Amino acid sequence: MELLPLSADLYLFLFLIAVLAGFLDTLAGGGGLISMPALILTGIPPLAALGTNKLQGSMGTATATYLLIKNKRVSWRDVRPLMISAFLGAALGAFIVQFINTQVLAFVIPAVLLFIAVYFLMSLQPKSNEGEAKMSYRKYKNLVIPTIGGYDGMFGPGTGSFFAMVGVSCRGHELISSTAVAKPLNFATNIASLLVFLAAGQIIWLAGILMMTGQGIGAWMGAHYLFKVNPFYIRVLVVVMSTSMLLKYCHSMGWISIT
Repeated sequence: MELLPLSADLYLFLFLIAVLAGFLDTLAGGGGLISMPALILTGIPPLAALGTNKLQGSMGTATATYLLIKNKRVSWRDVRPLMISAFLGAALGAFIVQFINTQVLAFVIPAVLLFIAVYFLMSLQPKSNEGEAKMSYRKYKNLVIPTIGGYDGMFGPGTGSFFAMVGVSCRGHELISSTAVAKPLNFATNIASLLVFLAAGQIIWLAGILMMTGQGIGAWMGAHYLFKVNPFYIRVLVVVMSTSMLLKYCHSMGWISIT
């Protein structure tokens, strides 16, 4: 896709949003709840916003996956089959969303983001101890993981948290290990989605590259505060900011009136 005639101020806005999203995502997750509303708020078409968000978001999951596997916090042999399932589900979801009317997407994307923001805030943290598996590995790999992958291919925000939660609730995994496994699964879905959006030409390159740089800076900053901030307060901040941007977007579209 050709570069949109965005102003320098808007590019700077997206860069700063990416720094903030990378910072908050490292601390508590949910960076996509900020980056996606920011992209659609600038007037970028819905499909291009989804594709550009995949481009900028892939940096964090790629880095996390590399470090986790390198440091043997995640077993490549164990996670590879799940990554394949997640990849296929995301590719299908990203393919399907290309055929959804963009006018419908302009309404659906904010609605989904608002729902995920509320869920993200209200959902309780799963227990941190190892439990008993409530679902067979086969069903988990062939049904649950591709379904979440499909969601990520179509929309995305909150995917990492979903992967972590189903690892605990469906397979009885301990929270920390389930969160670690969620990173390579999220990386697989990001790459699958990105490939589809690349093939469809739905990437705003300058915005995506600037936001990738911002994500890296924000993630580096977040790593230095990882154990110093209460994640709950960070989640509240993520939801407040994302909801505010979504309301502003809805106002700019004429859907709501703010007096």
